[in-house]
Amino acid sequence: MKLANVLIPLLMAGNVSSVWAAEQNVPASSTFTVSPDASLKGKLPADISKRGYIVAGTNPNTPPTTFFKEDNKTLAGREIDIMNAVAARLGVDVRWQDTGGFDNIIPGLKSGRYDVALSNINATKKRLEQVDFISYYDASRLGVISRKDANIAPFTSFDAVCGQEIGAGAGTTQIGRLEAASKNCTDAGKKPVKIAVFPDRPSGVQAVVSGRVPLFFGPYEGLTYQVSQVKPLTMSGQIHVDDAPVSIALPKQSPLEEAIQASLNSLIKDGTYQKILDKWSIGFGAVKESKRNEEIFG
Repeated sequence: MKLANVLIPLLMAGNVSSVWAAEQNVPASSTFTVSPDASLKGKLPADISKRGYIVAGTNPNTPPTTFFKEDNKTLAGREIDIMNAVAARLGVDVRWQDTGGFDNIIPGLKSGRYDVALSNINATKKRLEQVDFISYYDASRLGVISRKDANIAPFTSFDAVCGQEIGAGAGTTQIGRLEAASKNCTDAGKKPVKIAVFPDRPSGVQAVVSGRVPLFFGPYEGLTYQVSQVKPLTMSGQIHVDDAPVSIALPKQSPLEEAIQASLNSLIKDGTYQKILDKWSIGFGAVKESKRNEEIFG
């Protein structure tokens, strides 16, 4: 198979967001069927229960997290399955919308465009000032990819990227990590990290494949998937960080929070949650309990 044929679906996943208006509902497919729990549905706000659906925003460009299937219009992925299962347990549906970019997520929540958002969003105290969080995935394992023919020695520390150029996605926590790593490099008398910022992960992956940048840094599970699909690539770095989990983001003091957290913990308890993660080969990131807001950082 030609490399172009492998890259096209990954790149289209990153570019298709420009086609969809942020307010347009996007079809999605679910992998699992989940039975509703009447006692949990009672926790829903009356208006959500009456209308029968939750509006969820996502930035669909990163398989296996959230992406468009081969038809380039139907959403699939870990976060689609998780949120659809949460809603099904509550007895309602999800209406998915493409945010048109990661940087549009928090403004969309604050303006009331979305009830929730899922897009590999790390809970941080700074972000908590603007939105609320319900945790659901341990993303403390991060990855760095390169071309195989670059013959970069495997590494597990940011020390290895001092003086190197490395890419990351705009608006992600990875940019801040690289900035901190660069400062540590210069404090140790080494050359700083040259950070290349890309609009999304697929464009960064393409830059590595084409040789424009030697390295790209991002979530381990997503980069592992793309390494499996694009033969010239390899995982050169595995870095573990002490980080708060990936979370569902909601507007501040959302009345949906109690219901969503209870639904997630119900799915964790009955094993559905673990099955969803295992289906996407990322069961290593399972959490034992879903937490909310400040308790996430405790």
